[in-house]
Amino acid sequence: MKIGVIGYGLRISHVIKEVLKADADCRIEAIVDVRKDQIKAKLLEQGWDHIKYYDTPEQMLETEQLDGAMIGTRCNLHTTMGLKVLQHDLPLYIEKPVATNYEDLLRLKQGYEASKSPVVVSFPLRVTSIVELVKEIIQSGKIGTVEHVQAINNVPYGRVYFQSWYRNEEETGGLFLQKATHDLDYIQAILGQRPITVCAMTSKQIFKGHKSAGLKCVDCEDNRTCLESTVHTAEVLDPTWQYCCYAKDTGNEDSGSALFQYESGMHMSYSQNFFIRNGAAARGARFMGYKGTVDFDFYTGIVKVHMHHTARVETYEIAAGSNHFGGDEKLARNFTEIMKKTASSISTLDDGLMSALMCIKAQESAKTGTFQTLNWD
Repeated sequence: MKIGVIGYGLRISHVIKEVLKADADCRIEAIVDVRKDQIKAKLLEQGWDHIKYYDTPEQMLETEQLDGAMIGTRCNLHTTMGLKVLQHDLPLYIEKPVATNYEDLLRLKQGYEASKSPVVVSFPLRVTSIVELVKEIIQSGKIGTVEHVQAINNVPYGRVYFQSWYRNEEETGGLFLQKATHDLDYIQAILGQRPITVCAMTSKQIFKGHKSAGLKCVDCEDNRTCLESTVHTAEVLDPTWQYCCYAKDTGNEDSGSALFQYESGMHMSYSQNFFIRNGAAARGARFMGYKGTVDFDFYTGIVKVHMHHTARVETYEIAAGSNHFGGDEKLARNFTEIMKKTASSISTLDDGLMSALMCIKAQESAKTGTFQTLNWD
């Protein structure tokens, strides 16, 4: 099966490895990327000498007889590139977020409705073993119907959003779209309910300052004492990931919270933070019913079921796995099956559209101080 890639970035390159591992019949046939010469040289070192390189998606899509396409561009191009593939009715794997603003989201929704393309959105958390276990427990009725959800994501590697290209909000759309999009999607997969309203708030308390725009740690006079300096870190960082997080051009909030109300009347709280470190990391949720509560954390791999009317607590321990807690492998396999027409998507564009809508409306709520309705008007 021949696959065309639009935007051969770091993230999609990992997914491609999982796709090739999942099905030996798959191969990368063509690549479109502004860095094509650099990518070609790198892939030739790996023995990939059969790949054709194009300047535009249109050239590739019109020239090649592809069985599927994968999009790994920067976030603000996901919609535009996705629409080009949808016009050809090809199976599509697209990175999240599927759009970074409401206008693009509407365009993508309309293009999807007019297309025959089956789509897999890069939402690996929804298919991890730990999320599937929580969903199984809730669907068993053990805790009753879910009437309240509390979710958190305290990110220990938050520097990437302030010291790399992610610091540019014009490209990312903000950190609800970068991080919350995953969490809101797995929560939606568990709940199966429709959110109707959101109110949100963001703060930028730490990663702000008056250092000159474009400043890199290596050129900063404080690089030996600054706790965020990349000069004395043990990590091997890409040269484009070494900007000063206290510069005037450092974008993104460093914490954010949102409240979502659902059609049933229940609500869910979600909060994320980007300046915690080490053991303070946490990512998971509590789902509460009248009969019991189930909570879990991706980092510990622990799921607990607390029964409310008996002195009983059930504990499960799930191996974390690699590549988004094992979810990437499942999505990659699903994409190969879709190209062979033996399966349907387990992470659809409808799911991607809903997650992006929730994030975009949360961002709008935070900017305007208003409640936002989650609709397509």
